[in-house]
Amino acid sequence: MGREFVSAAARWAHLTDIPARPEITAICDTSDALFPWYRQACPSLALATRNYRELLASPAIDAVYAAVPHHLHAEICCAAIESGKHLMGEKPFGIDKPANDAILAAIARHPEVLVRCSSEFPFFPAVQRIGDLLDADAFGTLIEVNSGFLHSSDLDPAKPINWKRMIEFCGEYGCMGDLGMHACHVGFRAGWTPRTVHAALSKIVRQRPDGKGNTVPCTTWDNATLHCTAADARGETFPWTIKTHRIAPGQKNTWYIEILGTRMSARWSSGNAKILELLDYRGGEQNWLQVQTGYEPAFKTITGGIFEFGFTDSILQMWAAFVHELAAGTPLTRFAACVTPAETALSHRLFTAALRSHQRNTVEQV
Repeated sequence: MGREFVSAAARWAHLTDIPARPEITAICDTSDALFPWYRQACPSLALATRNYRELLASPAIDAVYAAVPHHLHAEICCAAIESGKHLMGEKPFGIDKPANDAILAAIARHPEVLVRCSSEFPFFPAVQRIGDLLDADAFGTLIEVNSGFLHSSDLDPAKPINWKRMIEFCGEYGCMGDLGMHACHVGFRAGWTPRTVHAALSKIVRQRPDGKGNTVPCTTWDNATLHCTAADARGETFPWTIKTHRIAPGQKNTWYIEILGTRMSARWSSGNAKILELLDYRGGEQNWLQVQTGYEPAFKTITGGIFEFGFTDSILQMWAAFVHELAAGTPLTRFAACVTPAETALSHRLFTAALRSHQRNTVEQV
């Protein structure tokens, strides 16, 4: 994901109306093999190091992106904040709730620092349209919401294990910590708060090859389904089902959301990213309308609206949102904004309650 940001920064000329642009002056990586790639891709690079504290000590750096495994989030994010650097962190923003609490405490000590968390998928044009409908209170009373992130990266049991299958690096949340913020971002930004949760967590592939001729145990959750009772900003409650599945047959890398309301309903999936389905109910027949969205992002670009939008475009839009807020002091719109620390804290309360729920087979308060 660090290289994805470098690629996004190299495409900054793609944006037509942005108050600032990032210049990458330093990188820290434990892989020396990547340094030549970074040096070639970043003409402005002045520092390449294996020691993140050397990077944080540089006065030439205003902001940092901490794209590291979950067990390093608290250490590196807190150090960045304490050094006075603005920060974009990765989800889940701490391997567990105590780690997230530590990051939020550092933020409280440094209110002058802008701290945000990454989540790209809400920047797809169709989801921005859903955000506009939420801003207009178009849905009426919410009947039900379903959202999730499904992919099949671990469907093959012969795939060698990586850090996301190891609890000491990924954390007890497993797939929830890795994928959950993508499934929650729009709802949290809409003001929906899970109040209770009943969780079904699955370990499907229990051991994998280690790439050295051995077989080792997988210690994190592969799939999670959270059945929540949530409340909207008015305090009205509704069911919200959240799925984070790393083993989802038939899915490549699919983010989706479905909102059913008494006046308006909407559904969208990145599996067919340009199609937004809407049902505007005013009595009589019910008809789903399919809208083909084009290249219509929140932050304007040189690309014409007739063309199609993709994952790397969503990354560029997310970084535009971070840079815009850093330069302008406020987000462009409510839904064209990165995840806030308060939203990461809500996700940790939800995922911690989900672990209790699964262990006890109970409905837990969030």
